[in-house]
Amino acid sequence: MTYKGYELPRLIQGKLVKRYKRFLADIELETGEIVIAHCANSGSMRGCATPGDPVWISQSDNPKRKLKYTWELIQSKDSMIGVNTQVPNKLVKASIENGLIPELKEYTRVTAEVKTSDHTRLDLLLENGAENKCYVEIKNCTLVEEGVAMFPDAVTTRGQKHLDELVDLKRQGHRAVIFYLIQRMDAREFTPAAMIDAVYAQKLHHAVENGVEIMTWDTDIDTGCIAIRRSVPVRL
Repeated sequence: MTYKGYELPRLIQGKLVKRYKRFLADIELETGEIVIAHCANSGSMRGCATPGDPVWISQSDNPKRKLKYTWELIQSKDSMIGVNTQVPNKLVKASIENGLIPELKEYTRVTAEVKTSDHTRLDLLLENGAENKCYVEIKNCTLVEEGVAMFPDAVTTRGQKHLDELVDLKRQGHRAVIFYLIQRMDAREFTPAAMIDAVYAQKLHHAVENGVEIMTWDTDIDTGCIAIRRSVPVRL
């Protein structure tokens, strides 16, 4: 069976009342009931957390969970947006394993959450034999303004450290990739958000100059599935 993408659980529609304390969101259901949903997104969510916009949440039957709802999607005026940051790693890993990323088709083994130094883990290690290794760090991108996708949407010292780690791995002779998954459908190009995190933008330039590859793919999103769609041009 051909892999089609990350299948979403059954979703419940509502509208966003407000997002607060970073990980919480009040959602008004179609019945008028207001529920609290977990927001699995630590960024600012600039441009994708507008009160009143339609949203979709999933419901868990795990009795140990403090909040039974999770915020999954929001419909902005320009695009459906996936806001759950747990999706990109799963989607990109499965897409690579199923040969949907042409630049990464040569690898026969994909391992998630690989420790690369004392204090750093990267998202994926791709291997094809003992010597052919490729390290991939995946970033969730939801900030799009006037057709330009940007990362990050908040200052990220952790993201800066990941770029430094990729540079080190490249210097050791390995292939190193920073992979931006744009969980939207309205991006024409990608660029680092220097106006938000100038240090991150500088480190991304430095990484590219030292052989780290940038890959940027957008997604096709509906209430049933989030799927890899197409490569988006990069402008540094």
